[in-house]
Amino acid sequence: MSYLGIDIGTTGCKAGVFSADGRLLALAYREYPLLSPELGWAELDSSQVIDACLNVIQEAVSASGGDAVRAMGISCQGEAFTPVDRQGTYLANAMVSSDARAAAIAVEWSRQFGAQRLYERTGHTPHPMFTLYKLLWLRDHRPEVWARADKFYCFEELLQARLGLQPAISWPLAGRTMLFNVREHRWEQEILAALGMEDSRLAPPVASGTVVGEVAPSVAAELGLSQGVKVVAGGHDQPCGALGAGVVRPAMAMYATGTVECICPAFAEPIFNENLMRSNLCTYDHAAPGMYTTVAFSLTGGNLLRWFRDQWGQPEMDEARRSGADPYDLLLRAMPSEPTDLTVLPYFTPSGTPYFDPETPGAILGLRLSTTRGQVLRGLLEGVALEMRLNVEILDQAGLAIREFRAIGGGAKNVKLTQLKADVLDRPITTLAVTEAGCLGVAMLACAADTGAAPQDLAAAWVQPQQVVEPDPNRAKIYREKSDVYRRLYPWLKHWLDDVHRG
Repeated sequence: MSYLGIDIGTTGCKAGVFSADGRLLALAYREYPLLSPELGWAELDSSQVIDACLNVIQEAVSASGGDAVRAMGISCQGEAFTPVDRQGTYLANAMVSSDARAAAIAVEWSRQFGAQRLYERTGHTPHPMFTLYKLLWLRDHRPEVWARADKFYCFEELLQARLGLQPAISWPLAGRTMLFNVREHRWEQEILAALGMEDSRLAPPVASGTVVGEVAPSVAAELGLSQGVKVVAGGHDQPCGALGAGVVRPAMAMYATGTVECICPAFAEPIFNENLMRSNLCTYDHAAPGMYTTVAFSLTGGNLLRWFRDQWGQPEMDEARRSGADPYDLLLRAMPSEPTDLTVLPYFTPSGTPYFDPETPGAILGLRLSTTRGQVLRGLLEGVALEMRLNVEILDQAGLAIREFRAIGGGAKNVKLTQLKADVLDRPITTLAVTEAGCLGVAMLACAADTGAAPQDLAAAWVQPQQVVEPDPNRAKIYREKSDVYRRLYPWLKHWLDDVHRG
């Protein structure tokens, strides 16, 4: 018997099939385009995404060697939703996390409702990425879609519906909507009333690992699945990835390099305090039962590496087509190993924690005619890592010190990139045998639901640490000094831009 996990990301989706002892049997991936029809907008065609999900499930099942899948779980990006009518027709594209069109709404509506009231109920602070503000934008700017929509589904429920189930949303994913009371695990009626929406237009929330139903027989036949495959609630991709990395105890954290750069620790009780609120560090459910988490993140992460590849990586892309190599590996191989003289503010999208600033743009300082393409690439990646260092220092000060980082995501496969992160953080980072931890985490939840095993016990058995990447003392010293400069860059640039705009 085997278990399937699917991870629905912003730029692509993956499906992995795992044996009953956690060995990866097959993995499939499909990419889809991120659409930007207007400045500041970032959308996905939901039909393309769901079609890609079905393709990767079918491909992974076909390649898994005939070991019948017993149950499956779904991990997905947060915040993005699709309006669906009574016939199941998708009425609009999904607005993803980096979509900033609701920035003005987020400020004004939250001021009227009360940011403190929002935080006390949802564990989150205002940002245009959250579903609440995207719904407000849709209500005010696309009233015909708002009126026709029978349901608003995140990608977890959207795929469940396509598999023939009555959808339910996992607690960790519901927590990313800013419509969910994370203490009481229910839709927050006070917020919904202010939005002008009934909770009947949302899927019912359930704990991660809850069996939602079984794949419909006709869909199972289409995908090459056995009959009676259970589907369990998974969660937001970051806590699912943390579970798949074995981050199930306090003082541990996942470090994910995907489209979004993210650090996701584990703690035993919901924590609400001024330090976290001031730095926009949330509290919501972990995918591991009974645990909670936060996310320290930069919305500019792996998408910055992809941007560099698309703009300046044509030689590597051509070589990759000839040789079958990964163009990202080729780019990173040519990158210098030593710290650069560049200082980069990595706000090529709206920023994440701690500032939640959708307006201040990215910046590259220190360019000379002698600066090489490889140095620019390393400088960009240094900027993202320095932003994460800033977040880690804030977590330390808030009483959530992290002693062990575990690396997941596509970037975790590259030792040079992991070394850069360890040097900047000045802390060791452990790599894992399976870096696709989102798929692994929800496959654990599926196995737990099928066998009765505890997910934490499965994590101990399934997750295989590989290498501890220690920081280089000399480079770490340089980055300690550089972090002091970096910490002053954002306030200075924001103040300068404010002066320019006032002038």
